[in-house]
Amino acid sequence: MRTPDLKNVTNYNYGIEKIFETAEDFLPINGTDYVELYVGNAKQAAHFYKTAFGFQSLAYAGLETGVRDRVSYVLKQDKIRLVLTTPLRSEGPIAEHIKKHGDGVKVIALWVEDARKAFAETTKRGAKVCFEPMEEGDDNGEVIKAAIHTYGDTIHVFVERKNYTGIFLPGYSAWESDYNPTPVNLRYIDHMVGNVELGAMNTWADFYKNVMGFSNIVTFDDKDISTKYTALMSKVMANGNGRIKFPINEPAMGIKKSQIEEYLDYYEGPGCQHIAVATDDIVFTVSEMRKRGVEFLHVPGTYYDSVLQRVGTISEDLETLKYLGIMVDRDEEGYLLQIFTKPVEDRPTLFFEIIQRKGAKSFGKGNFQALFESIEAEQERRGTL
Repeated sequence: MRTPDLKNVTNYNYGIEKIFETAEDFLPINGTDYVELYVGNAKQAAHFYKTAFGFQSLAYAGLETGVRDRVSYVLKQDKIRLVLTTPLRSEGPIAEHIKKHGDGVKVIALWVEDARKAFAETTKRGAKVCFEPMEEGDDNGEVIKAAIHTYGDTIHVFVERKNYTGIFLPGYSAWESDYNPTPVNLRYIDHMVGNVELGAMNTWADFYKNVMGFSNIVTFDDKDISTKYTALMSKVMANGNGRIKFPINEPAMGIKKSQIEEYLDYYEGPGCQHIAVATDDIVFTVSEMRKRGVEFLHVPGTYYDSVLQRVGTISEDLETLKYLGIMVDRDEEGYLLQIFTKPVEDRPTLFFEIIQRKGAKSFGKGNFQALFESIEAEQERRGTL
């Protein structure tokens, strides 16, 4: 494995706190409200995420609640809400999305104090309208939602729920289930990564900067992340308070097909590559998920030969991390631990990251390189490199 060049680690983390403090925060965001995936069979997908990831039943919408075109199951673990939606007929936008992309992320919903203001601020700066502000209500109050388009077929929905006390959203009822495996200690969504086509990374980085007031906190280029065959480039965009982080990846020129190109081929366009979920005990979380059948990327054993020289003292036992395949990196503020699942569907597209931050607020080049090489090894096994 090539040892990553970390001589600029201080530079790309320099002033990250100041970036969060000084970003033009005309769009204050409290956090990720929910993530909605369009899937081929929501009932079975819900069983998978409950069993393997430790999510709990929260809410349901479908024929029984008066919804005629789709079924949605809402799962919850601490601050994370996943919505799994399946169409009830073969025609319509949900069915078309699944036909083209397979199972994947459609909605990244952002929790805001004022959805109308968020919509007005972003659309006047050039965001393409998905749907205008609308009120939805029931006996528990009202929710205001509005949406804009982002890369590919992905949308951001602004959700204002300060006047709502219901289980999730109007139109949903509580989902009572006798089957709720214990959680695996997942806490919140740390970041979500978008893959876009060659030449589009700067376009979407500019979108998040100019339309949504985000700042670029980290940039990787093909000198940072590459092998002799492939490479990628990435910019990490973050909102004013640092709670929302959206890395944007594009392929770089290489001898063979990169992991980003493979994703674009099989997802048939830009989309969300992975969802990073945070834990405060990654050893427990990963150990438990492995017992439940979750498959993780293999990290070459040589990665651990020099990791402590690179990141310094850590609290965790290195042999345990090596056994589980958990990677370590450091920035000015501290260190982080992370690991990546294999794709969670048959197409080599969406996967999950498990991350624990021990002070670090940014991302490390060493781990990014290791992830890139691990995915490339999987590509070779699939015959798509």
